[in-house]
Amino acid sequence: MEPRRMYVDGKWVEAVSGGVRTVYNPASGEPLATVADGDALDADRAVRAARRAFDEPGWSDRPAAERARLLFKLADLIEEQAEGLARLDTLNCGKPIREARYDAADAAGCCRYYAGLVTKPLGQTYAVPDGSVAMVVREPIGVAAQIIPWNYPLLMAAWKLAPALAAGNTCVLKPSEHTPLSALRLAELIEEVGFPPGVVNIVLGDGPRLGAPLAAHPQLDKVAFTGGTATGRSIMKAAAEGIKKVSLELGGKSPNIVFADCDLEPTVEYAMFGIFAGSGQVCSAGSRLLLEESIADRFLDRLVARSSRIKLGPGLNEDTEMGPLITPQHWNRVDGYVRWGLEEGADLVLGGQRPDDPALAGGNFYAPTIFARTRSDMKVVQEEIFGPVLVVQTFKDEDEAVRLANDTVYGLAGAVQTTDLAKAHRVIRRLRAGITWINTYHPTYNEAPWGGYKQSGIGRELGTFGLEAYTEIKQININMTPGPLGWYAG
Repeated sequence: MEPRRMYVDGKWVEAVSGGVRTVYNPASGEPLATVADGDALDADRAVRAARRAFDEPGWSDRPAAERARLLFKLADLIEEQAEGLARLDTLNCGKPIREARYDAADAAGCCRYYAGLVTKPLGQTYAVPDGSVAMVVREPIGVAAQIIPWNYPLLMAAWKLAPALAAGNTCVLKPSEHTPLSALRLAELIEEVGFPPGVVNIVLGDGPRLGAPLAAHPQLDKVAFTGGTATGRSIMKAAAEGIKKVSLELGGKSPNIVFADCDLEPTVEYAMFGIFAGSGQVCSAGSRLLLEESIADRFLDRLVARSSRIKLGPGLNEDTEMGPLITPQHWNRVDGYVRWGLEEGADLVLGGQRPDDPALAGGNFYAPTIFARTRSDMKVVQEEIFGPVLVVQTFKDEDEAVRLANDTVYGLAGAVQTTDLAKAHRVIRRLRAGITWINTYHPTYNEAPWGGYKQSGIGRELGTFGLEAYTEIKQININMTPGPLGWYAG
């Protein structure tokens, strides 16, 4: 089978080096496809194409309504091709098909949201003295490098591309080397829509050989990254050399606080969905469960009983509730944290190993895992595991719940489960986190901002904030009564 190529300057091209790599189905370990494998030369080629497309008359000069028309058309094509796109993501990253279908629908919705938003008012005018008029307009930043992870391949591409293109920027998108297939299919749809050459470029390769030189390229104006905090630090350093704009959506160790007055059965399911959706490979996962002492034993018993019945399997099986981890290497990383948890004295009450089903032996499956009686000084409580591993702590009152919840370097997400809405609001306001929920976990909306506090990132995606993140602010001052200034005597 011919290797799948990158999309650069409106053309399908091989890596400059001729390099290729194989991508695998994490549910079976079987090869899925061979794709181009790029490096710094490919990053340079793509950035130069995007630079030309932005600087020459054309894309950035197009009226907002024209950019919106193309995004609306792209949304329609994503919707028409939703089942195929969902199957690609399921095969490539392992998530259950029903999750991938939500992602495809959300990707189309994201394109539509920004297509509609960009034609709405984006500036301001001011009443100023001296017979002048002052105004502020928003203009595109320029060329944006966008580096996305493997857990939401199609949706993250839409989150990055839609606001950037709506604002008039040109883009170089790098999907994860593990999950490039839906991004390549998206490039085919972008080509079909008729975006001009160089406006969208999709390059393939790993972080060290391609992502790092891409982020450091001197002709970039912005770098947007979603992924691990350590890589985010490296991108900040690379961007600092050229004082590039940076958006970072990084890791999390998010608390899910459960009070004794919660509605028990729905809350148990929220806790399960918070950690086991996406096999726990979600930056905003509710990976720390904080239980009020008076219900801790009863709640944990019910949680373990229900979690033990989660159906693991290949994502294309309609009854699968949890899929595999992304790679064997990541499986080993997650299992290593479980071993650390045992060494630290945490009580393993569920999972902690490969599932027993021999039909799953060829994939990267890890059983739903729960640690009870954990402490804040444990590695499994403080560090992002990025797998289906839940750590449970208990608290006596609101103050202790908040203290435990905020006892982390991260601040991406958090939730409160209680039927007392006044208490819910008190606690939510005290959480140092950017995305929060009351009596639910995980729903996201294109209309609302996404991002975190502390080491969980810089800036926000989605909503009006996501569009503003791809714009520069220009002040324009107009003298309405031009004439001599009278400042100089000569």
